[in-house]
Amino acid sequence: MIPHGFAGIGWTEALAARGQHDIGFELATAACQTRRAAGHATVQCDVTQYPTWPFKGRTTGKIDSPPCPPFSKSGNGKGAHDLPLIQQTIEDLSCGKDTRAQHGAACQDPRSILTAEPMRWHYDLQPEWICMEQVPSVLPVWEQYADILGRWGYSVATGVLDAADYGLGQRRPRAVLAASRVREVVLPAPTHGGLGQPPLTAMADVIGWGYTQRPAPTVTGGGTATGGAEPFGNGTRQAMRRHIGTGAWKDRDGVPHLRPTVAECAALQGFRPDLVFQGRAGQQYLQVGNAVPPVLADAVLTAVGAFVEQQAGVAA
Repeated sequence: MIPHGFAGIGWTEALAARGQHDIGFELATAACQTRRAAGHATVQCDVTQYPTWPFKGRTTGKIDSPPCPPFSKSGNGKGAHDLPLIQQTIEDLSCGKDTRAQHGAACQDPRSILTAEPMRWHYDLQPEWICMEQVPSVLPVWEQYADILGRWGYSVATGVLDAADYGLGQRRPRAVLAASRVREVVLPAPTHGGLGQPPLTAMADVIGWGYTQRPAPTVTGGGTATGGAEPFGNGTRQAMRRHIGTGAWKDRDGVPHLRPTVAECAALQGFRPDLVFQGRAGQQYLQVGNAVPPVLADAVLTAVGAFVEQQAGVAA
């Protein structure tokens, strides 16, 4: 079994494409509807209140992508202030001491403490492999996790990977952690943009408009906590306008355009075209923008050996 906290849809789609399946714990109703409509096992709940005991002795892997607004550039930035509380909670949980409520109440952003939640599951379940993802500024937290997991006998790798380096038509740097108890873990090498490799995928090659010579900027979930129709920030849109009318830019149907549709955002994230996002438009943008690109998820899952058993079965 693969419990998946703060599930969204990206990691799950990468697993499903390889014949693997998780159990997603997700709070947002629209995201749960999207998962269920796509055929993915889903529990709508607050994962911080869900017991771990049903998974003891039955867990192969564990995946987590905690909410990023407290740490993201487009968020409120309170995660940096809350970092000592998060790190103390992680250390406590690694010793079986649950101080989530105490330290969470002292955080400036109540979502900050969610970054410590995976350690509760890791301590209780000791899964064979672990994958985690967040915005780049969370890398020091992942490095703390790596130190603890290393003491437990895991091989662990952390770093910032850009999904564009794996063929995505979008720049999307993310801090990742990959760990395994049964094999040596090395973060995946880039597959695009290097010597002898295919070039980076241009934005216009994916959705038919935009940058013609480079990937799109990072797609976000919109301008508010409930999503919105502006998946590119204001500064990004200003930079894009400066390229309109040049050879570095392709208009949409001959008309300058800066606002991608939900379907175009999903394509830039690398989702299959028949995946239908549920909910209102803002909720759909939020799901797409918050997701891990399946191509990046696949690369990290491969690094921990998530598909080794499946490959062995095919070979047999």
